[in-house]
Amino acid sequence: MIELSPELVTIVMLGGLLIGVFSGFPLAYIVGFLGLVMGFFVWQWQAPQLIYMRAYTIMLNYSLLAIPLFVFMGTMLEYSGIVEKLYDALYLWLGGLRGGLAIVTIIIGVIMAATVGIVTASITLLTLVALPSMVKRGYDHSLAAGACVAGGCLGILIPPSIMIVIYGPMANVSVGKLFFGAFLPGLLLGGLYISYIAIRSLLEPRLGPPVPVELRKAPLNKKLFMLLTSLVPPVILIISVLGVIYLGIAAPTEAAAMGAFAATLLTIAYRRFSWKVLQDTMQMTVKLCGFILFVGAMSFAFTGVFLGAGGGEIVTNAIMAAPGGVWGAFFVMQFIVFFLGFFIDWIGIVFIMIPIISIAAQAIGFDLVWFSVMTCVNLQTSFITPPFAMALYICKGVADPSLDVKLSEIIRGALPYVVLILAGMALCIAFPEIITFLPSQMLGR
Repeated sequence: MIELSPELVTIVMLGGLLIGVFSGFPLAYIVGFLGLVMGFFVWQWQAPQLIYMRAYTIMLNYSLLAIPLFVFMGTMLEYSGIVEKLYDALYLWLGGLRGGLAIVTIIIGVIMAATVGIVTASITLLTLVALPSMVKRGYDHSLAAGACVAGGCLGILIPPSIMIVIYGPMANVSVGKLFFGAFLPGLLLGGLYISYIAIRSLLEPRLGPPVPVELRKAPLNKKLFMLLTSLVPPVILIISVLGVIYLGIAAPTEAAAMGAFAATLLTIAYRRFSWKVLQDTMQMTVKLCGFILFVGAMSFAFTGVFLGAGGGEIVTNAIMAAPGGVWGAFFVMQFIVFFLGFFIDWIGIVFIMIPIISIAAQAIGFDLVWFSVMTCVNLQTSFITPPFAMALYICKGVADPSLDVKLSEIIRGALPYVVLILAGMALCIAFPEIITFLPSQMLGR
């Protein structure tokens, strides 16, 4: 066995990770290669068995069974027509406000987040449904695109969230508690986004002109009927998933199955269900889950070698030695997550870094539910901070070319929301009950 110091293992593995990411190779190959090579140097021929066992273990994790079920639920809802009906209803109610259509976009993003849980689906639907309406009504391209991106990104924070389903096992924290810990911060971010749009549209009326009265004329009873009938299906879905978790009736995995079943029934009720829809939904579920689990298996093997060789202790000691005491260590960990978000997909950050920094957070004495939700809020920025910025490219790729919305306009419209996310984190630091209240009220916890 070759003796390598924990310090050298830490430098080589983390340095190799950064070099590999900047080289452009797929993350799964990078972490798998580093784990295998460093494992061989540390444990020689026992390394392949260790990596195999780590990869096999994550595949057997019961909580991760919720991933394909939530992906199926979110993808099925793309075809249900719920978003279009909800947008039409809110268009009549709020379209007359300055920036009203952008505010509607954020509200729908919040509602979708509580039913879909997949950023790709949320941004795609908002870009297809809301962006053309805003642009055709004279909205500034940046304001319109920024609302679609920011509203869609809430889908990865507000439960049921795929990110939280993955985060829980990596940090050894209850997924159910994380779900309800993230609920109020998600609503807080939605409120900050709406306030920003309303204030900016008030100061610069040309950015979000109100929809003319003649284009939103409808009897009050019709507007009420449209609003109620468009809100009932999402409420049913939210109760079928989050309600049973909160009341202690079912765990997140079983609740995910309930959500997938309810989403299918809603699609049937809206007469959007077909063999083609089912086939497309299942194919998307297999593709996305295959990608997530492949990255997860390789990352889990990487962290197994890293922690087993003593790298975790080196990182923990370095973080705890940061100036500023406990809060200095907290800001160092959050800065690492924020910085990596510029270059790495959130999946890689959760699988690679969370097992490492969670050990440090627990050693320092942070409440792991609070710390985990704070990190999930922080990870919102990874979707809208270039050069990686997956949400920006999804919006650009889905947007109708005839709208002539440029990538530079999407970036300019999305960047203010990074500041709002950081402001949301500051509020959660000042008032930790925003995160801890609902988990403390859960039944069957």
